[in-house]
Amino acid sequence: MKKFLALALALVMVLALAACGGGSGSTNNAANNSTAASGGSSSSTTPSGGSAPADTGSAEEAPNAADLVSPNFLDPRTQWGTYDDLIAQIKSETDFARRAELMHDAEDILMATNCVIPLYYYTDKQLYKDYVKDVYTNPFGTIFFMYASMDNGSDTLRMNLASEPDFLDPALNSSVDGACLAANSFSGLYSYNASGKTEPACAEGYTTSDDGLIYTVTLKEGLKWSDGSDLTADDFVYSWKRAAATETAADYGYMFAGIKGYPDDLAVSAPDARTFVFELDAPCAYMEDLMAFPTFFPVKQSEVEAFADWKTTPGGWCQEAGFVSNGAYVCTAWNHDTGMTYEKNPYWYDADKVNIDKLEMMLSADDTAIYAAYNAGDIDFARTVPNDEIATLLNNPEFHVNTVLGTYYVAFNSKSSIFDDKTPEQAACMREAFTILIDRDYITSNISQCGEIPANAFIPINMADGNGGLFKDNIETQGYYDPFEIVDDYDGTVERARTLLKAAGYQFDDNGMLSAETPIQLEYLTNQNTGHVAVAESIQQDLAVLGIELTIQQQDWAVFLQERKQGNFDFAREGWYADFNDPINMLEMWITDSGNNDCQFGR
Repeated sequence: MKKFLALALALVMVLALAACGGGSGSTNNAANNSTAASGGSSSSTTPSGGSAPADTGSAEEAPNAADLVSPNFLDPRTQWGTYDDLIAQIKSETDFARRAELMHDAEDILMATNCVIPLYYYTDKQLYKDYVKDVYTNPFGTIFFMYASMDNGSDTLRMNLASEPDFLDPALNSSVDGACLAANSFSGLYSYNASGKTEPACAEGYTTSDDGLIYTVTLKEGLKWSDGSDLTADDFVYSWKRAAATETAADYGYMFAGIKGYPDDLAVSAPDARTFVFELDAPCAYMEDLMAFPTFFPVKQSEVEAFADWKTTPGGWCQEAGFVSNGAYVCTAWNHDTGMTYEKNPYWYDADKVNIDKLEMMLSADDTAIYAAYNAGDIDFARTVPNDEIATLLNNPEFHVNTVLGTYYVAFNSKSSIFDDKTPEQAACMREAFTILIDRDYITSNISQCGEIPANAFIPINMADGNGGLFKDNIETQGYYDPFEIVDDYDGTVERARTLLKAAGYQFDDNGMLSAETPIQLEYLTNQNTGHVAVAESIQQDLAVLGIELTIQQQDWAVFLQERKQGNFDFAREGWYADFNDPINMLEMWITDSGNNDCQFGR
């Protein structure tokens, strides 16, 4: 049994909570949370410190699960259309204060499922030599190398970002490492500068109609593809329509939902070679962020459709080196699962500012091997380090920790067979028991170790609310449970978890452990990384206190991504870096048809 650390901070759960809205957030007790989806007030009857809920009957009678779930609870299998409709309402809402309220309501519904279990808010860790200069990362975890330089006289930056990428097609990618590759080999209308602000890339700028619905974008003069051919506004028309189209089935296709005619009749046009026009259904405060997002990057139609099976395998055109792109670098060599080489693209609009001629990438998920390569001088940049080395690196000037907007979490597949004999409310109670048993303080203090804040809501703290404020900025007063509850009141929290499991139909022996008649055995899916595995092992110990048997399965990165996406798991490690600074980005990913809906809500 791992030791629990003493806390400098103790959080107090309140008995009566105000309704969420206007960016203020809401504090909700996990056992009977939270603000009603209609925006009404909420209340909590669970005492502070996480003690067991009020007596629901005799000692022999199991508590009623329906009495323990949140008022916001929807059956994630059969009632998720209500959530889909709420997201559509948010995306069309023109009153930004009301929009912020609705986004709090959407998070209330999401958290009430207890399928999404936040653990901590991300930081981004990087290790690079002191002669590597001017690499920068935006608030969403994308790393930019095109303006970097090398003080050691080399023209080649050797690095590791991750293992074999899942997709290099910017329309199909949904991973952080893939976004980094896309940002350095493709260019959208906008991009991010070293201050994390959007700025024109392929665009010179744009104008909008008086109602904020019609955007007219002027492209830079002389834009080229990496093969030297002209890049025009028609390329953006094709690329946006392709990424949004139903047949493409892009994970991020839903991000075009605010454009009129989505999905298959997108209102985009090219009046001339340098003018790109698109029309929205409602004003969008984060449109520049979308224009800077990889899914909105251009791809060359003739290259895409030259691949024999381009309709059924839309990403097949760029699965080998030599594909045409339009960014600072072009992929010139690819030894699958071993390495990739990107070389400076002389046709990029800002090529005269690119100092590094070549990016050589080690493809590996073995952080021990990556760290050894770094220490041996074989690579100059690494985005991961072995978990047991972090403490020794914290004072190393080559180790960099960046603040980003994102949440590390674990998630249940709502369609997992482990819930087949449960009512929807029983399944939610079962998942909530897992939620409160996890020791987030141990994970942040002993595993992630870089100042991460334990999480008690999916939307990260300090994210904007789209109305001039912050969606939430304090875990003490804004969230859905006390993230330190298992430490502050260990016995009471374990007993409350036991009560929730009893409500889910489980029995316990005289020692308070799950009985042999009603065991819980499930598999936890993670990719191969010492930090992720350490988190899995920590959770495994936390759940074992009640006799829950968790086995850990590690998979290669690309296989892991596909297994989660297809719902081939019970319980899995997850993480989400925001794509732009607005909560809708982290809420719309859970609509039924989203390619990022790993929990399989509504399916």
